Amino acid sequence: MAITVLNNISDLTAEQALGNTQMSLQKTLTQLSTGLKINSGSDDAAGLSIANGMTANIAALTQSQQNASNGVGMLQTADGALSQVTTLLNRAVTIATEGSTSGITSSQYTALNTEFSSIKSEIDQIGQSTNFNGQNVFSSNAPVSFTSTQASVLTSTALATGSVTTISDSATGGTFVYTATGSSNVSTLNAAIASAVSAGTLSSGVSGTINSSGQEVISNSTTTDGISVSTNAAALGPMVAAASASSSNTVYIGDGTTTGAANTTITTSINALSSSALGLSGAGVDLSSASDSQSALTAVNAAITSISAQRGAIGASVNRLNAATTVMSDQVTNLQSAVNSLQNADIGTTVANMTQYNVLESTGMAALQQANQAQQAVLKLVQ
Repeated sequence: MAITVLNNISDLTAEQALGNTQMSLQKTLTQLSTGLKINSGSDDAAGLSIANGMTANIAALTQSQQNASNGVGMLQTADGALSQVTTLLNRAVTIATEGSTSGITSSQYTALNTEFSSIKSEIDQIGQSTNFNGQNVFSSNAPVSFTSTQASVLTSTALATGSVTTISDSATGGTFVYTATGSSNVSTLNAAIASAVSAGTLSSGVSGTINSSGQEVISNSTTTDGISVSTNAAALGPMVAAASASSSNTVYIGDGTTTGAANTTITTSINALSSSALGLSGAGVDLSSASDSQSALTAVNAAITSISAQRGAIGASVNRLNAATTVMSDQVTNLQSAVNSLQNADIGTTVANMTQYNVLESTGMAALQQANQAQQAVLKLVQ
């Protein structure tokens, strides 16, 4: 082997090996400090991509679990309200059955009908005030328009003295009561409604008008704010609420992918909740006589059947959401386990590697020193 002084190959080799050792040691120390096997794309590009995708899946599934939990909370709130309505309707069955028999005086019928009216008012109140997360559960179902059953009504149509028209507004919480006097007519009623709006008792969208069919219409143009209207004025007849549309409780569940069966929407239809929607506010649905009580009893039983069907649909959706939550919890657990395998450092192996690289760093330093000293031996030849 030739003796040279221009290049110290042993030194270069030792330096290169020491550099590799220090690079590996730095990577190992980074893994120990972060607990992650993959800290950059250069560590494992494919593994990083897979781990990041799974992490996104976990985030989406975790939020989907929260979505389902919120959906269950809303449905249970609705079910609780409907449970109370069922209790009220059961009481209505009792008094309607009592009123259906003979031997009851007019004052007793008045008392029965007063309680029946109170039950219907409470059902309306439950429908208008049941809230979840600051929103009314049945808000989109609240009636916003009531139309008189009498046609050919004019602004000059007189209202019987002492007749009472009542409007309750869910948005303001106010109740407007108009008692007709000897000079009252439809025009003065509508003017009084406008005054109640100005006073803040009723919402700004509430008004009284006569439609093209000659019927008095009391409505709220703000369709999310419900109103309740009742009157005993013969010139108007019972005020009938416009049909209410069902609202929906929609829960989105997904794993973060943009397409596929993994993304789904669970929707529950929530029917209108009011005495009118349950068929309890029409003409003749009262307890003023035995025959009316029997008709009312039929209507109340139909309402109970309707409420029971709604609670069954809500219960089925709650069970479905709970099942979906359980499945998503299992998915999160399995995905997290897979991410751990891909991304998390094996501390035992990493510590062993660190020990190895520390030893190699020490021996590399010693080898580099020896390589430098060996080159000095050439000087002895020229002495």
